[in-house]
Formats: sequence, C-alpha cells, structure tokens
Amino acid sequence: MTRPEAGGPSGAEALRHVRLSAHFSACGYVPASPPVLQPVEPFLELSGEDIRRRIFVTQDANGAELCLRPEFTIPVCRLHQATRPGESADYSYLGPVFRLVAGEPDEFVQGGIESIGRTDTPAADAEVLGLALEGLALLGRSDVTVRLGDMGLTHAFLDALHVPPVAKRRTLRAIAAGRSLDEVANSVQAEDRHAGLLAAIQGQDAGAVRAFVEDVLSIAGISQVGGRSAGAIAERFLAKASAQAHGGAGLNATNRELIERYCAISGDPDAAVAAVRALAREAGLTHDGLEAALALFEERTGFMAARGLPVERFRFNGGFARNLDYYTGFIFEVTGPQGGPTLVGGGRYDGLLQQLGSPVPLPAVGCAFWLSRCAQGSTGENDTSGSEGVVA
Repeated sequence: MTRPEAGGPSGAEALRHVRLSAHFSACGYVPASPPVLQPVEPFLELSGEDIRRRIFVTQDANGAELCLRPEFTIPVCRLHQATRPGESADYSYLGPVFRLVAGEPDEFVQGGIESIGRTDTPAADAEVLGLALEGLALLGRSDVTVRLGDMGLTHAFLDALHVPPVAKRRTLRAIAAGRSLDEVANSVQAEDRHAGLLAAIQGQDAGAVRAFVEDVLSIAGISQVGGRSAGAIAERFLAKASAQAHGGAGLNATNRELIERYCAISGDPDAAVAAVRALAREAGLTHDGLEAALALFEERTGFMAARGLPVERFRFNGGFARNLDYYTGFIFEVTGPQGGPTLVGGGRYDGLLQQLGSPVPLPAVGCAFWLSRCAQGSTGENDTSGSEGVVA
C-alpha cells in the first residue's frame, strides 16, 4: 500500500490539522474516532460506484467481510447509531482513510464534520459550508472556487417530469458521471436480455427475490458482482421489473431536452433559482415537491448571506451531482481558484441514518477535507514556523 512520504504530514502541516480540529471543537463539533475496520456491507449498499470500486476488502476470522474505511461519513453515522440512536449530535474527525485513487496515495488523512439531527435544514447547510471555508482559511487556502448543487432540487425536477424510477436513477448516474443522456433515452432496448427474468419477478416479494439472487450467487461461489452485494443486485432487478411493468426505463425526447436544459443552468444562486423557475414555467410544471425544493434553495441562500458568505461568488450548476448514493439535498465542492482537484466536498444525506438502522428519521449534513490537497498550494499565512508541509 502506497503511503505518504516521510510517514505523514510535516510539523507545520500537523499543526494546521490540530488547529482545524480545535476550531471544529470550539464550534461544538465533538471529535469522533470510528474504527478503521468497518463492515463492508454498508459501503456496498449505500456508497456510489466510485467508492465501491476503490475499497480495500478483507475478512475476519469468521469469514465476515470487512473493509478499511474509505471515508468517514458512514463510519461516523454507524458510531452515532451505536452510541446515541435517535439523538442529535455534531461530530468532527481527523484520521486516515484508504481508497484507490489514481495518482494519489492509497492511504491519506481526511478531516471533516458531520451534523446529525438538526431540523433547521437550510441553516445547517449554510453552517457546514461556512465552517468548510473557515477550515480552508486555517489551512492557508482562502482563494478558492465554490460550486453548489442540489440533489433534492434535481430529484424534484425529475419527479415533476414524471420520469420513471429506473430512468430517474440512470439519469442521475449519467449526470453525476458527466455522460450523455443517450444511454438513458435508449436504455429500454438494453433490458431485452433480461426480459424473461424481469417478467417473472414482477410483483414478487422483495425478500424472496433477494433470497433467490443470494442463492444463485452462492452456488456460483460469488459474494459480490461489480462491487454490489446480492441485496443490491436484487433491488436493481426489482426496480427494473417495476419499470417494465409501468412503461419502461427510458426517457422521452421532451423530458430529455428539459433535463439537458436544467443541467445547463449555471450562475450565482439567485440567478440560478430564477432560471429553474423560468424553465419550470415554460414547461408547465406544477409540482408541490419542486416548489418546496425551490423555496428551500432560496432559504438556504439567505442563511448563507446572513453568515457573511460571498454568495455572489458561488456558482450553482444544475449538472453537478454526487455519485454517492446517499446524498439527498444540498451538495458542494471547493477547489482552487483555477479549479482542479476537490479540496473540500460535502452535502446533505437525510436518509442515511435510517438506512443504517435509526429508529427515527435523522437529517444530516457534513463535509470532508482532502488535507494533502489543501497543503499543496497553501499560502502558509497561518503558519508560525514559516515552513511548508506537503503530503505527497
């Protein structure tokens, strides 16, 4: 496994990490230290394609599959569920994560925050973005570019168009990957090879279908396919069967054009929300969920401005989507002034705690810092040592 040079961050960089953690603690975010070894199942079921392909998997003495944590959000949520189920709490973290990333170490230090249980959604979103920018300033990265997205708004727009569930999922996946919607528009033909199986499982009990898939994979000696568990594969077949029963999994030409126009919307938050409203009016979309998502967007922008954030410099992009499956609302990423790799990324994941077993719905939002990237190009303005620490 590739490791950072010199065993980790320099003294100057380690001092910045301490300052970052201290700042989060002072803001009420309690340090959390979830185990490095985690059950692999939650990551296979709940993470996106990018994470599933990049995790390091192992087994314990009893054959249970484990992985080295590839990120902190799921581990922190599991820790919260084990220690404070159903409660509200704010956490910070700092420690190594393990992931195959081209051109970067397989092990790297990640820091961040997770706010769990707050019901004042727009204020919590604005706070996390504000703390992300404050943290970057402590790391010597004040000159940055902020890109915003809204998975909730995108979901609501697709729902207003009455996009079928399978087509909706494929559309979101294509948007997140920056791919053409051609594959979604033409996807009905791709289902022909599964037509018999899909017809057979239409209306069947989900548990029975899951057991069938698990039995087939077990007979073949396979535990995962393409990074997906048997349960995830069964859910995909059930969704495809439902789509086949309700008119297929493709996009019609009108919806495709409207989605492409939505994805092309870009500008500061005020200009962007006005553009989405104008597109919805032109298309004759009257959908309560879409109006609620737009109102939440505007309220969040107001809280950002109230925190003194330079909202006019932020850029919303309708085509910005996360390829992690658990994001449900506001998302953001921060890069250097000329773009480049993400320095901080985060967003809202309101359904994750319940998917991990929470007895009650718990909204949540957080962000993660790629600390080695933050060190590269740092101004050093917060260093007292005058030296520059770069993690390779």
